[in-house]
Amino acid sequence: RSRVQVLGGSNWSLVLQGQWMLEFYAPWCAACQQIELTWESFAKESEHLGITVGKVDVTQEPGLSGRFFVTTLPTIYHANDGVFRRYRGSRTLEDLQGYVLERKWKAVEPVAGWRSPSSIMMHGMAGLFHLSGWIRQIHSYLTGNLGIHIWISYAIFFLATLLIGLFLGL
Repeated sequence: RSRVQVLGGSNWSLVLQGQWMLEFYAPWCAACQQIELTWESFAKESEHLGITVGKVDVTQEPGLSGRFFVTTLPTIYHANDGVFRRYRGSRTLEDLQGYVLERKWKAVEPVAGWRSPSSIMMHGMAGLFHLSGWIRQIHSYLTGNLGIHIWISYAIFFLATLLIGLFLGL
């Protein structure tokens, strides 16, 4: 049984308390697959290190990856009582353990307050990622289920955007 805690939109706020190492991954990502065993081994040692090890599947949690502004995979963050630092070190078990045991994270600049995953700005970013997923689902429904041509679907979104803009402008 894995000791890696799976995080999602409903329980991500757990990382705001205590010390965490959090990996953002995608199942299809080759680099993510390469460190999977190392991440599991790291999680087995988490109790001795005094941390919790978690992971987020960005394909299932686009809002959460938007909140953390994940642009590359895998992305690893260290969190200590809601203060986030991006881990950019080697992805060996020894280096991950050393990062925590030797408190190397203290030498890393924390994520700026406005870019912190718990900030209003990143809350809005998560909303935009949810919106883009919703738009993608509507597009797939229009083209796949209803058989509408792709360009007609684009035209529908163009007109909807234009009308919403005009309405908001009024």
